[in-house]
Amino acid sequence: MKFLKLFTLILIISLLAACGAAEPATTDAPAKEEAPAATEAPAKEEAPAKEEAPADEEITLRYFMWDPSFEEKEQQMVDKFMAEHPNVKIDFEVVGTPDYWTKLGALSAADDLPCVFNMSAGFVDQWISDGLLYNIQPYVDQNIKDDDYFTGVFDVVRDKNSGDMHAFPFAFVETTLFYNKDAFDAAGVPYPAEGWTWDDFLSAAKALTKDDNSDGVMDQYGFWFYGRYAHIESWVYQNNGRLLNENKTRFEPDENAVETLAFLDSLIHEHGVAPEPKEMEGVRQQDVFPLGLSAMWVDGAWNINGNRENIGDSFKWGIAPIPRGPKATADAAYGWPDSMSVAATCEHPDEAWEFIDFMTGPARTIDLTFGGKIPVYKPVALSEEFLEKDQQPDNKEFLLEWANGTGPTSFTPGWGEWRGYTDGAGLEGQLGDVFNGESDLDTAIQSAADHANSVLERYYP
Repeated sequence: MKFLKLFTLILIISLLAACGAAEPATTDAPAKEEAPAATEAPAKEEAPAKEEAPADEEITLRYFMWDPSFEEKEQQMVDKFMAEHPNVKIDFEVVGTPDYWTKLGALSAADDLPCVFNMSAGFVDQWISDGLLYNIQPYVDQNIKDDDYFTGVFDVVRDKNSGDMHAFPFAFVETTLFYNKDAFDAAGVPYPAEGWTWDDFLSAAKALTKDDNSDGVMDQYGFWFYGRYAHIESWVYQNNGRLLNENKTRFEPDENAVETLAFLDSLIHEHGVAPEPKEMEGVRQQDVFPLGLSAMWVDGAWNINGNRENIGDSFKWGIAPIPRGPKATADAAYGWPDSMSVAATCEHPDEAWEFIDFMTGPARTIDLTFGGKIPVYKPVALSEEFLEKDQQPDNKEFLLEWANGTGPTSFTPGWGEWRGYTDGAGLEGQLGDVFNGESDLDTAIQSAADHANSVLERYYP
């Protein structure tokens, strides 16, 4: 069974575009029949007993990381840890996505997972249910002071039944609205502000949509989006909506979610302030905003680094909240963590946790500027190195304010499959048909529900 699931994992990943480590994984994690009883974590009520290794006995921990862009600085932290823990050797390996998940899946099937490895919000539920991750809750209870961390994203890596954590975030990402300050200035439109509404947004989008030579082809749209999760779901949550039922076992968009999707479609087909996605075919999605084809764009804050590279000094830009819908009662930021997990089969969980704590908390002294990724340890996030006041956007501290509202997500086992990254049956493909004028919203929601629930029923009969 686990070899069939491994084959499925590799097949799905082979169909994906490399999204970058900041994004959640979009396929199911490989299943394992049963975690060996010897690897179970101690009961939550008691901290795990630590058996100190003799000072002259060397312990080797394998550590897999997924982001080559941070390899040099991560290696510095690994070296620093080994210098302070001379009996622990860290066998450090960097594997970029999507190869990272293919390799990790193969190692899981061979019962040869590294002791410590990066974990995605899109995988964690499945890996917990398959018994692949060590329960680190006792360590968290004993060592972590909540006030020092952005704990809003901790819930994403908890067991949905026990509430125990099986991964520890080192950074997290949020979706945010990027806007072209120069375009706003030219149109005489106020910059987006906290508490702005759909009506405020629509008014701005209309003023920012331009056909300079009156040829019927827009030179600049007010907004641009397609059916991608980072483009859509933050709008749903900012209208107090949900895509799943309260237990996250079925795809059941509520009326607030449906209202949101209808509003987004109206931006294209009623108000003309956003293009049909197919109009941007041939343009890389990360270039639509930098090229000035759209004055606003909602996506993950990890795009800050890409924007800097692609925009340069061609225009000034900033980041802002996603507008509130009419059903909003408070800001609900859509965010999720990048984490580190301990394998259930790790023979040295105490040392593995000590390493994770070292790499994510107060010991983190090596400069790591995450771009749009927010360090989960607050003193690092508040540092001058992270805030980068000498670069665009000049209001990066907004990400820390926005983090206070971090709330719902739709991540479940099978998320990548039902959300739609392997075929057109998933939600992304169905919404793409709507936004391209090839389907109506009611039909798309029903088709997406049929597909999504056929996936979710495998995990929640």
